[in-house]
Amino acid sequence: MKKSIFYILLLLLLALKSFAQPFPSTDEKFPFLCTFGKNSSPEWGDDDFNQTFFFVIPQTEKNPVYIRIFDADVGGKYDEVHERTFNTKTQYSVYGGKGAHSNPDAKKAHPVGNYKSGILLATKTVGQDTTYDNKWLTLGPFNPTEGELQPDFGGYVLKIVIDGLEGDDGNMYKMFLSSKSSDNKPIEGGNAFTYEYCLRIPDTKGSICHLYPFIAANVIAVQIHVFDFDDDGIIRIISVSKKGLGEKSSGNNVWIKNVQKTTKEELNTSYDIQFIKQNQTKDNNIVVYTTNQFDELMPFFAAPIGGVPKFKYKIGVKTGK
Repeated sequence: MKKSIFYILLLLLLALKSFAQPFPSTDEKFPFLCTFGKNSSPEWGDDDFNQTFFFVIPQTEKNPVYIRIFDADVGGKYDEVHERTFNTKTQYSVYGGKGAHSNPDAKKAHPVGNYKSGILLATKTVGQDTTYDNKWLTLGPFNPTEGELQPDFGGYVLKIVIDGLEGDDGNMYKMFLSSKSSDNKPIEGGNAFTYEYCLRIPDTKGSICHLYPFIAANVIAVQIHVFDFDDDGIIRIISVSKKGLGEKSSGNNVWIKNVQKTTKEELNTSYDIQFIKQNQTKDNNIVVYTTNQFDELMPFFAAPIGGVPKFKYKIGVKTGK
């Protein structure tokens, strides 16, 4: 049963032909990923000071690839300072080889066990550094075959683990899988996904951000976990059969869980989880992950599998004799 589900996912991935390789993506509309130093308070929006992301490279790709990070340092224009001066470092580590993605610890919501599974291919630790402030840091080159072959996901998978080291500041950054070391050039057929996000909410009142978990064929319930939304707005769920269901928002430094039962029409499509800002607050960061009825984490793809879900109106027609 699980194999058939994965093969359906693979066919959908191969059919995309889009270039879904930035984090956050254009469709998601979040300004930044964020990771805080390990001495930070969770009430600032990062529950465990770690993030893990995966990049998929098609088996047909023969040229080297690069992982590029925008504003990798902790200091300057975008980052969130505490105690007046920046004192934080962030470590970026790229893994490939056996277990990089397939190891169960690599797919958990928290950095426990062997979450740094696989073969370490590159690592870089950055503090406050004008070399990378408002500029791009490039890791690589990587041979596509250095990733872990995961046919169910459409190719070789590279993992990047981001750890907040000492300090109490928030690092705001973006990433891109590229075929060039000095430019963001997408790889045809490539993709990107994660099982948990820590994200910056836009400051603008009325802004709407999106996350797109994929609903596999065996999912009968989706559990949406949100941390530290600060009662900053509402959460809305849209799918092919849900027309903007409103859900409760999490408060400061607390988790909430919203449970959505799936319909037959939603299987093998994506949800659109929308975060609608209703206040004029600044510097709000949240953590989000989704699980199925077995408490297994569900992947968020940078671009929604099957496209952005649209509610399908059903018009009933009565017939008489």
